[in-house]
Amino acid sequence: MEKPGQFPFTRGIQPEMYRTKLWTMRQYAGFGTAEESNQRYHYLLKHGQKGLSVAFDLPTQMGFDSDHPMSRGEVGKVGVAIDTLEDMKTLLKGIPLGEVSTSMTINATASILLCLYIAVAKTQKVPLTKLQGTIQNDILKEYISRGTYIYPPEASLRIITDIFKFCKDQLPLWNTISISGYHIREAGSTAVQEIAFTLANGIAYVDAALQAGLDVDDFAPRLSFFFNVHNTFLEEIAKFRAARRLWAKIMKERFHAKNERSCMLRFHAQTAGSSLTAQQPTNNISRVTLQALAAVLGGTQSLHTNSYDEALSLPTEEAARAALRTQQIIAHESGVCDIADPLGGAYAIESLTSEIEEKAKAYIQKIDAQGGVIACIQNGYLQREIQAESFAYQKKIEAKEKIIVGVNAFTLEKEEKIKVQKVSPQLEKKQIEKLKKFKKNRNTKKVETVLLKIKEAAKSQENLIPKILDAVESHATLGEIADSLREVFGTYKENVTL
Repeated sequence: MEKPGQFPFTRGIQPEMYRTKLWTMRQYAGFGTAEESNQRYHYLLKHGQKGLSVAFDLPTQMGFDSDHPMSRGEVGKVGVAIDTLEDMKTLLKGIPLGEVSTSMTINATASILLCLYIAVAKTQKVPLTKLQGTIQNDILKEYISRGTYIYPPEASLRIITDIFKFCKDQLPLWNTISISGYHIREAGSTAVQEIAFTLANGIAYVDAALQAGLDVDDFAPRLSFFFNVHNTFLEEIAKFRAARRLWAKIMKERFHAKNERSCMLRFHAQTAGSSLTAQQPTNNISRVTLQALAAVLGGTQSLHTNSYDEALSLPTEEAARAALRTQQIIAHESGVCDIADPLGGAYAIESLTSEIEEKAKAYIQKIDAQGGVIACIQNGYLQREIQAESFAYQKKIEAKEKIIVGVNAFTLEKEEKIKVQKVSPQLEKKQIEKLKKFKKNRNTKKVETVLLKIKEAAKSQENLIPKILDAVESHATLGEIADSLREVFGTYKENVTL
């Protein structure tokens, strides 16, 4: 058996794993206005969080400003509203971007949010070569399972490869994509499907980058992944080990990567939101603890632990602190960090690892045979596979073949009441007023000029990222930039699969 830190990295990507460096405790947070979210970030950093993880509201994810009709009722609800450079400055106020690593869960508008982040770093006089963080930037899983896409797949892949090219030279420490299985699992997939479909998406991104003229070892070391951690404790640990081993082989055998770092699957993990229950919400603390421990035993590089109240609302400060403390207790009190891959060699773990790898490999072969991921999105294959498993799982719950504590067994006659986070109904009005004032005080002609340059670049093969950066620094809004790209690329219409 190979040791941790050795190809194909089944046992972890570092020889010592957590004995020399703990995973990054990166709590996902963002709600309401930039001011409110900034306060939460400072609160979490004060209590020991080591990196930021930004949640954006749906309008921001979909490329709509807060004053757009499509944004009505959604401003600041499931994340922070970011329309302008001023919003981004407020969001990051007092946070040293040269020292803090930031993850942004953003996909269709990832290029715009990255440029806003860069623009704020420039105002802080932080060299771009020192910026560390991740943009999710994984559009393929949006077509498969989540739905916050804007442009057709081909145009989306072009934007992603433009980001790869730009960051290779300008932001060498930035993770340019976080290829996400999290949302695939949340949509109802199995552990095997999560790994198979995520790595298939990774193959599609590598293919797109190679077709754009990049060398595999120029961008592959900055690829990262994002996985779910569900309740099936041993299976989840084995899943992470199988994913590392399978990806290492794909990169070496399929893409002929020479740099060992190109073969390392580095991943962020988040405990399973879909496993949280509104019934007896304090039970979620136990679920999250088991899931977090599985992620650590599986070798994650960073981790978010969900708050126990998230089936009811955005997390309160108390619930967010308890979630962070869960990670800290595992790190400092459990002793599991004293051994690299402590479950390596255990029969059940090794057997499950090999079984998941083989089943995931078979799925990837089926996807290849149909022409790859984009073809399988368009013909509905991936969506149907997930839907079938999700339906089968729900039937097991309803038949009580699968017990969910507090839901279909061990219920209470009277549910416990807990404090919940509430977003002010006045928030949307205030955000729109702020946006209106921002537009009034800018140079409109300059904005029109930079937006025209984005359209011209989109019609050519010119890299879009410098144009988008110029636009945000010239005070174009997120919605205006997204609209400029919509005019050239169009929008994607999903094929309904039954």
